[in-house]
Amino acid sequence: MDASSSPVRIEGRLDEGLSRWLWLVKWLLAIPHYIVLAFLWAAFVVLTFVAFFAILFTGRYPRGIFDFNVGVLRWTWRVSFYSYGALATDRYPPFTLGDAADYPAQLEIAYPEQLSRGLVLVKWWLLAIPHYLVLAVLLGWGDPGRDGRAWPGLIALLVLFAGVALLFTTRYPRGLFDFVLGLDRWVARVVAYVALMTDAYPPFRLDQGGAEPATEPVDPPAAPMEAAPRARRGSAGSVVLVILGSIAAIVALGLLAGGCGAVGVDRTMRDDDGFLMSPSEEFATAGYAIASERAEIDTGGAERALDAFLGTVRITSESDRALFVGVAPAADVARYLGGVEHSVVTSLERRPRYAQVSGGAPATPPGEQEFWATSTSGLGEQTLEWAPEDGDWRIVVMNADGSRGVAAELAIGAELDPLLWIGIGLLAAGAVFAGAAALLITLGVRR
Repeated sequence: MDASSSPVRIEGRLDEGLSRWLWLVKWLLAIPHYIVLAFLWAAFVVLTFVAFFAILFTGRYPRGIFDFNVGVLRWTWRVSFYSYGALATDRYPPFTLGDAADYPAQLEIAYPEQLSRGLVLVKWWLLAIPHYLVLAVLLGWGDPGRDGRAWPGLIALLVLFAGVALLFTTRYPRGLFDFVLGLDRWVARVVAYVALMTDAYPPFRLDQGGAEPATEPVDPPAAPMEAAPRARRGSAGSVVLVILGSIAAIVALGLLAGGCGAVGVDRTMRDDDGFLMSPSEEFATAGYAIASERAEIDTGGAERALDAFLGTVRITSESDRALFVGVAPAADVARYLGGVEHSVVTSLERRPRYAQVSGGAPATPPGEQEFWATSTSGLGEQTLEWAPEDGDWRIVVMNADGSRGVAAELAIGAELDPLLWIGIGLLAAGAVFAGAAALLITLGVRR
C-alpha cells in the first residue's frame, strides 16, 4: 500500500450510451436484488457481532467472515452503481458475492492481518460520530413511518439530477459522475471502518472520479496489508450454505433483539414491589365513564400456567377527585353502561384514542354494584390488584359518585416473574443460531 491510500478501494466506470428512460424503472428491476440483500445484510450484522468478539480476544478478523462481508459490500455496491447510488450503468448486476471482473463497478478491501483489540471497543460508535454526521447529509435521515418527515440525502439528489439530465439530453454529466463517485467512496470507507474491517480511519477527503486516486508509494511500506484475493464463483452447494446461514442469521438477530428487549424491560421497568408497570398515561372523557374493550382470557384449562407466567395484574390510578376503578365481566359492564354516556379506549398508540358512546347518566354510582370481580375507590393514588381467570373482562374508570367528567392518570402492569429467564433463554438461543450462521456462511464462502 502507498502512504495515503485507503484499504477500501471502490471504483466505477461510467458506461456510454445510457438509456434515457431505464432509470425510471430500475427500482422495479432491482427488487430481486433488494430481497436477497435484505437476507445478506442481516447475516452481515450478526457476523460483524461475532467478529467483534473474535477481534477483542484474538486481534484478528476471522477470514471466512471477512470474505463474506466483503462479498456483501461488493454486491451492494454493484446494485447501488446500477440503481440510485450512481445510475452509471445499464448492465444488470450479477447475483454473486464474488468479484465480477467484467462488471463496471468494483470494490475490494485489504485483509488486515492484525487489528487493535482496544480500538474495536470505540471505533464503531465514538470515533465514527463525525462521519455519522456526514453520512446523515450524504444518505439522508428521518423516519417517514413515524411523523412523515424524511430528508433525502445529497447522493440521492445528485443522482436524481443525473437522471433528469439523461432523460432530456441522453448524457450523464461527467463532473457530476465524478462527484457522486467521490461521495459513494466516502460512504464505503466509513461502512468498512464501523464494520470493524480496518483500523485505518476514513479520511475527511473527497476523492472524486471513478478510479481510486493514484499516489506516490513509500519505500518500503511499514506494515503491508494483504489484499483480499478475488473470490471465485461458488458452486450450488456454497450458495445453499450461504442462504441457510443468512436465514439462521435473521433468526439469530430476532432472538438476540427479543432477548435484549426482555432483559432490558425486566431490569428497568419494575416498581418497588416487583411489578412490571407501563408508564403512567392520562385518560380523560367528558362523559361518565372510561371503559376498556373486551379482553378475552381462555387458558384451555391451563390457569396455573397463566398464573405462573402473568401472576397478579396491578392497576394504579391517580386523580384530583374520588375515583372508582373496577374489573368486571364484559356482559355485566355492558348492561351497567347501556344508555350511559362514556368513552371506550380503542388504541394506546402515542396517546389514548376513544370511541364515544352517547347516552345519559348512570342510574347508580359504580360502587353500589355487586358484579365487580375487584375494585378500588378513593382520593389520591389508588392501587387495584387482580388475579386473571378465564372469561371476558373489561376495566371501568369512573368518578366514585358517578358524575360526569372523568380524568385520571393510569398505569397497568403484572408480576411477569419468568420474563428475565425468557430473555436469557432467547439470548442463548440467539447465540446458538449466530454460531450456526457463522459456520454455514464460512463453509459456503470457503467452498
